[in-house]
Formats: sequence, C-alpha cells, structure tokens
Amino acid sequence: MSVTVGQFYEAAKSKVDLEWVTGEGGLSRTIIEPAINRPGLALAGYTRHFAFRRLQVLGMAEMDYLLRMASDRRRASLRELFSRRIPCLVISRNRKVFPEILALSDEFQVPVMKTPMVTGAFINAATIIMENLMAPRMTLQGTMVDILGIGVVMEGKPRIGKSEVALALVERGYSLVSDDVTVLRRTDDRTLVGSSMPITRYHLELRGLGIIHVPSLFGVASVREEKELDLIVTLLRIEEFADMESGLTPKTRELLGVRIPHLVIPVAPGREMANIIEVATLNEKLKRLGHDAAKELDEKLMSVMAKGKVNT
Repeated sequence: MSVTVGQFYEAAKSKVDLEWVTGEGGLSRTIIEPAINRPGLALAGYTRHFAFRRLQVLGMAEMDYLLRMASDRRRASLRELFSRRIPCLVISRNRKVFPEILALSDEFQVPVMKTPMVTGAFINAATIIMENLMAPRMTLQGTMVDILGIGVVMEGKPRIGKSEVALALVERGYSLVSDDVTVLRRTDDRTLVGSSMPITRYHLELRGLGIIHVPSLFGVASVREEKELDLIVTLLRIEEFADMESGLTPKTRELLGVRIPHLVIPVAPGREMANIIEVATLNEKLKRLGHDAAKELDEKLMSVMAKGKVNT
C-alpha cells in the first residue's frame, strides 16, 4: 500500500510541526516504502542502492556537507538526488533551504518541507506515522467500546440495539470508540486497532433521538480515538440463536490475519444487554489473567465423571 505526500503531510503536520516550503503541486506523488531515508551516500555520488521510494530527510550532517561544497558541485549533487524521482524531501532542524533545492523542487515537482525537530526524533515519529498509514485496513459494521481496557466490537443486524448498548456502557463510565462503522488496522501479526470514521468520530446515533455528541454530554473521558480490538460480540435475536452451538466452546474470528475471541449473544426482550456484555468483557479479562471459568468447570466435571467410573 502506498501513501501520497499529501496524506503524509495531513497526518504529520501537527505531530512533527511540519511546514511546507515549496512544491505543493507534488501532493499526489506516492511514498511506496514506510522507512525514512537519509540520502548521504547519494549526495556523495553513490546511488547504486539508493532507496528513492522513501521519504528523504536532510539532517544537520547532510546540510553541512552540502554547505561545504562548491556551488556547481552542490547543484549537480542535488540534481542527481531529485532526478531519482524521490517522493518528497524534509529538512530537519529548520535549516535554511538552499536556492538550488527550491529551483530543483519547481523543476521536478518534488515537495519540500521542513521541521524544527532534531533529525533522529523526526525520523522516529515519521516512521510511526508512515507505518500507521500503510498498515492493512478494513471496515467492520459494528460499534466499538472500551470496557476496562478491553476493546469490544458489537456487531449485528440493523435495529438490534448496538448503539443503545453502547450508550448504557458510556453511562457506566466506559468509553465509546466508534458507532456503526469501525475502521480496523493491523499494527503487527497479533494486534488490530479500531477507530471511527473521521466524519462520525465522537458521535452516536440513537433511534428516535438522532445524533448526539458524546463528549459534550458525558465528558472527554467518555470517548477514545482508537483502541486495540480484544473481543468481538455478535448480537443475534433469540429465535436466530436457538440452533447455535453452546457458548462453552471458545470461538475466534479471523480479521486481517489476526484471530480475535468471538462471542455470540442472544438478544431478547427484558435482557439487560449492557450487563451481559460488561460481564462477558470482565470474563475475557480474567481469561487473559489465566482464569477460564468454563475450562475449570469442564475439568472438574471430567474429574468427577472419572471418579464415578472408577467406583463402579
């Protein structure tokens, strides 16, 4: 997955104090690799293994190296860099931009930006931003809440009550992550992170009431921008649940190559779904601490049955 320079700038400008210098016409240029490159060897003339697909950063060492060059050699060195179709160039420490860089940016339509950050700190922050932007993603029809540090997505058919359950959980002090549609991204082989669509962030839709802005009613602690996904809960009407297997057998669901614990819970008039999902989440947290009630009960039953067979 590639990222445009414009997407990187929007994601990074407030986090690393990124500022445009020139080359706004190159916003659509693509960054293909998430790693960040310092083109010191390329500036010195060795371009055989030059990582031109990456965002390029000129730090204090590179800028001092260019400053000590004769102007014609500096122009030739920078031309070689820009001609390699680099996506963009970032100058750290707010160093003064050479006129040759401005001219080549206009010629090759390569965006140039700068940041006051120290080069190493910028590279670390930019790498995280790029990895997040390039992470595999998918959308899931469901509402996500954070219950005691456990990220729970509730899914089910329309009008089954996902948003109403989320509201009841928020009233109990838990946090809303997303309503109706959850965006999932894989950060590593074992972790999915859920967030909301930007346009619906912090909002909840309730039938008969409309749209509410959750932090305005319940405070800033009632929402989260993102949360790791730890549990998927599928809500089914009681008549659809009748023919399903017992919930004693642990189930998982695979999303983006990551297996997530999965529960199917029946919905019926009079059932307090917020209580049930809260208990299901607490039970999942206990499992993570090594205490599995269903497994322990099964082991006790097997032990009793074994003793009964011995006695007979």
